[in-house]
Amino acid sequence: MTPVDAKLPAPDVRIAAAGPSVGVIYNPRSHRNKGQDLNLGVKANIFVAQPPDTTLLKDELARFAARGIDYLVINGGDGTVRDVLTAGLDVFGETWPDVAVLPKGKTNALNVDLGAPPGWTIGAAIGAYASGRRVARRPIRVDALDRAAAPMLGFIFGAGAYTLGIRAGQDAHRLGAFDSLAVGVTAGWGILQALLGSDRNRWRRGVPMELTIGPEGRALPHVPAGDPARRHFVLASTLQRFPAGLNPFGEPRDGLKLAVLDHPTRGLLLQMPAIIRGHGSERLRERGFHRVVADPIEIAVGDEIILDGEAFPAGRYRLTSGPELRFVIP
Repeated sequence: MTPVDAKLPAPDVRIAAAGPSVGVIYNPRSHRNKGQDLNLGVKANIFVAQPPDTTLLKDELARFAARGIDYLVINGGDGTVRDVLTAGLDVFGETWPDVAVLPKGKTNALNVDLGAPPGWTIGAAIGAYASGRRVARRPIRVDALDRAAAPMLGFIFGAGAYTLGIRAGQDAHRLGAFDSLAVGVTAGWGILQALLGSDRNRWRRGVPMELTIGPEGRALPHVPAGDPARRHFVLASTLQRFPAGLNPFGEPRDGLKLAVLDHPTRGLLLQMPAIIRGHGSERLRERGFHRVVADPIEIAVGDEIILDGEAFPAGRYRLTSGPELRFVIP
């Protein structure tokens, strides 16, 4: 596996000299899109698609693949990236063109990790194809195990209080908070509710959940506190850096990472501001906060799960590392 922040080789200079063949997926519904980025002129090597809904994404990507594109530019936020990668799984499989992401959504956690400029334009991204760096990332592949559904690709998977936090985050968006501000407000509100509420409070009681990790399917231990059939919070990601300076997984590292809080004891919650910034000792495990790198992860959960900001039905899911993607940044 390529190290997370390795500098990958630039494209073939012969391709760069002629100009790459570029496919652009433009989401006009993304929060920061006003249409100005599409003023690219007529260029034979640039193909732009604005599918009105996700059901047509796969067809547009198949057309790009038939044209042999070298470069896929995704103009939209985290949800648009999830939809494009999911639709492209059957089209590109394990061999994708280079990818660039323009942070145009309400949340752009992937862009925080990659380090691309917040004001990046399509023209600038195309210009970076020849001169920019390549950063390798693998999305999470999410397969439903208890129903017929296509696999999904995304970068941040959560359940339990994380689902509650995303719902609260929609209120933060309506109040005008976006990106790192919305993440910080939502995280602080969740900790406060769990700290001050009783075990009847939805922010404290957790949700029914089973978790197994690794090829052997080892059950993740649960501390004696709380109901052993419930967990409070689950987060999984392959990213290294997160909005608002948060990093519940500890030191940045490769692989599919998992952070789990069994039960929100008040002693543990008082440490939570430090924990979600990556601090804390190995003794956190004894108190019910787990940080592990595991592949695969299987989870059965009694409430909706969240993948890159969108809710999906309760059920049983398998998480594995998806195909390696090469993201272009300046």
